[in-house]
Amino acid sequence: MLQAVVAGATATTAAGLAPASAHAAASTSRKRPLTYYNHSYAVLDRATADAVEHSDYLHTFADFQIRETTGEQGTWIGRYLLGRETYFELFGVGDLPGKDGELGAAGTGVSTERDGDLAEVIARLPGEGVPDPVEFQQTRDFGDGRPVPWFDAVFTTQQYDTFGAWAMEYRPEYFADPRSDTEPPGFPGDVGRERYLSDGYRDRLMRDVTGVHLAVTGSDLANTVPLLRAGGMRVKTRPDGAVASDGYTTVRFDAVPQDRVGLRRVRMCLNRPPGTRHRERLGTSTLLVGPGPKAVWTF
Repeated sequence: MLQAVVAGATATTAAGLAPASAHAAASTSRKRPLTYYNHSYAVLDRATADAVEHSDYLHTFADFQIRETTGEQGTWIGRYLLGRETYFELFGVGDLPGKDGELGAAGTGVSTERDGDLAEVIARLPGEGVPDPVEFQQTRDFGDGRPVPWFDAVFTTQQYDTFGAWAMEYRPEYFADPRSDTEPPGFPGDVGRERYLSDGYRDRLMRDVTGVHLAVTGSDLANTVPLLRAGGMRVKTRPDGAVASDGYTTVRFDAVPQDRVGLRRVRMCLNRPPGTRHRERLGTSTLLVGPGPKAVWTF
């Protein structure tokens, strides 16, 4: 996934997903974050990925989709759990090209809600110790050979071990294209996550991602923190990692040796309390749902 996104700097590819929000619309303060948690992806062992793909329960729990994507570097299958504004995608070993398809590989995207905010994020990066950010534009091909500008994005570097983070801003052309099947703007300049994602979550339990716990190398974490700070997220660093929050979703990073990297946990809020506690074993992972309006998936 990360290599496919990087390839978008110079070539037309087809890649994952993304979304729109009410957080930025509610505030015009300069202190509001410029970027908000959008989604994370992770590569799981094959048995767990297959269990996720063939789970009947997940279709009840979330707006769960299995999508085949073709890009410059090949074709891969992603398993998507989509919420109102946020989501996450899961892959099995070998589903993504190159080292992005190795066990433990992962990535996180943060995105703007207002047209033009990504430019300010990029302008802030030199002050965060990133003098040469990597900017690019991604396009999306809906399968008819007529790609449309999808989003602009920025990395702090093209060098990474197993994890990468990027900031992104959806293009107005994408929302204007009827093939995108997106919602009308909620306010002037709305390029946000809720507008991007469908309302399929309403008929399921899962509403949004409220927390993600990832183990990454120290080098990858060092490349990630400046991006999150430039986007206005609250970041607290500690000797063994960091915690970042946009005020709604919290991302915890543990700094670990490369042989211990990977997704550890995803926390979600629900549309309603199910009333009883449900435990779903999926490969080596466990999804605990309820009895209140929360769910925790441990990997």
